[in-house]
Amino acid sequence: MTKDMTRGSALSLILRFALPLLIGNLLQQTYNLIDAAIVGRYLGTQALAAVGASSSVQFLVLGFCIGLCNGFAVPVARDFGAGAYDRMRSCIFHGAILTVGFAVVITTVCALFCPQILHLLSTPEDIFGNAYSYLLIIFLGIPFSLLYNLLSSILRAVGDSRTPFIFLALSAILNIFLDLFCIIVLKWGCAGAAIATITAQAISGICCLVLITRKFETLKLRKSDCRFTGAGAAELLIMGVPMGLQFSITAIGSMVMQSANNGLGSVYVSGFTSGMRIKQFTMCPFDAIATAVSVFCSQNMGAGHSKRIYTGLKTGIALGVSYGLFAGLVLIFGGRTLSLLFVSSDAVDVLDASAKYLRYLGFFFWSLGILNICRMTTQGLGFSGRAVFSGVTEMVARIFVSFVFVGSFGYTAICFADQTAWILACLYILPTCLYCVKKVARRCDQMPAQL
Repeated sequence: MTKDMTRGSALSLILRFALPLLIGNLLQQTYNLIDAAIVGRYLGTQALAAVGASSSVQFLVLGFCIGLCNGFAVPVARDFGAGAYDRMRSCIFHGAILTVGFAVVITTVCALFCPQILHLLSTPEDIFGNAYSYLLIIFLGIPFSLLYNLLSSILRAVGDSRTPFIFLALSAILNIFLDLFCIIVLKWGCAGAAIATITAQAISGICCLVLITRKFETLKLRKSDCRFTGAGAAELLIMGVPMGLQFSITAIGSMVMQSANNGLGSVYVSGFTSGMRIKQFTMCPFDAIATAVSVFCSQNMGAGHSKRIYTGLKTGIALGVSYGLFAGLVLIFGGRTLSLLFVSSDAVDVLDASAKYLRYLGFFFWSLGILNICRMTTQGLGFSGRAVFSGVTEMVARIFVSFVFVGSFGYTAICFADQTAWILACLYILPTCLYCVKKVARRCDQMPAQL
């Protein structure tokens, strides 16, 4: 069930690895779309605004968890590519212990400061109660999110993108049924949507753990693997924490932008929320391709194949930019129609706001093909610290637009904040990624001489 990506066609391997990831991500985002549609249609636009009012802080916290787990899996991919299975299992053990510690700390802090977070986001009073109940429950489900993301990251590191897809699909389908049950039957409102989400995540993560312990012999921990050392923990923290911070730093800029948008009123909060849901859906292929390229390059770094690293990066960028151009056209010409998934046709102001946000995104959507692939490749090659600065660039750009231009240009400035962040981050990460690939390639070329 594992997959060696150190031999064979780069394009074929990347596409075959990315396809299950893409389908799984699309299923997850389909759930997010259906979740928003159920909330918007059955509970109203104010409830939709309550669910969306904290999306940036959810991205900050859950993004840190995802980045942390992805970072813990980088040494796993390297050691798997090198055939060092004992060292690989030691990395898995250290990652599991560290993840438990992070789960306790992050969940406790977020739950305690939930009201302050919503006030910091300038959440309107008419949606504050629903926003609080929704966000608190999501925070309490952080351990389940960490469980699934750690296990899926490990599986992807050894070349298996099919198993994470299966459990992500299970989670998405289960989410839909639980959503309908909790919101329509039990009438739990916004809290019901959050309960459905964390319940599905818990079931998916536990099932994934059971399967790994029973079916993946290579990943099964032996007694000799379960020795915790400071050096082993430090190696994973050096990789995981910067990758987690990369997501979180990016999210800080999004939080400032969302806070500025929240101050414009519930109409723009609802329009922005529906637009964000569609944007997240259309971004799925970028994430799938970037993850595939990252694993491809990590395994080939471990095997010492420098030319294949270059090939994987060029192939990934070409795929990402091509998709970005196509998706951009869809957002430009079909944004308003897509927004009808969440908003009834008589809510004209909300539809106009959502369509405007998506239309302006479409013109620069191709840049994510460069940004995501280069950033994930830089991280996968072990330079997570350098990749963090692309997140810093995005954060600074969004904060600058929010503070300087929203006051004068209102929602129009919000509609240009993401694109400004993407372009500036591309100007940094592209040359940085090429430098890191060149540095790793020199190291790989020296490996035979050292042997």
